[in-house]
Amino acid sequence: MTVALCPGTFDPVHNGHLDIIVRAARLFSTVIVGVAASSPKEPLFALEERIEMLREATQGMGNVVVEGYDGLTVAFARAKGAAVIVKGVRTASDLDYEARMAEMNRHLAPEVDTLFFLTAPHLGFLSSTLIKEVARLGGNVEGLVPPGVARRLQERFK
Repeated sequence: MTVALCPGTFDPVHNGHLDIIVRAARLFSTVIVGVAASSPKEPLFALEERIEMLREATQGMGNVVVEGYDGLTVAFARAKGAAVIVKGVRTASDLDYEARMAEMNRHLAPEVDTLFFLTAPHLGFLSSTLIKEVARLGGNVEGLVPPGVARRLQERFK
């Protein structure tokens, strides 16, 4: 039984994130979706809201658990008994950044591996930043995010 951690800010969760979570859930006995409390970016949604949206979006996935955390991702992985950190990669620049992060994590916790999933081609353009900008400017984000997230974005930017 292998526990995997899918970490991120998820501000907000979008269908690209969910694709990675679903694919990880097919491979691992337990997938913990770790919602990072702190971020260099100013989150639009509070930690509890982001956790709520992810729990709603992953409802029915029996082996997926959503939890918030603060501090180093690798420390959270170690505390939860995760052997693998799962990350989605859209572009070469994502891979460059994530590879450096994976090497630092390997230095800090050699027993925790990092596994990269290439984002599905039809979802590769998605980013939480882009989705927030479209929603802020009155654009339609339906089909890019779960329905509950689309509703919350619309309410936030009324």
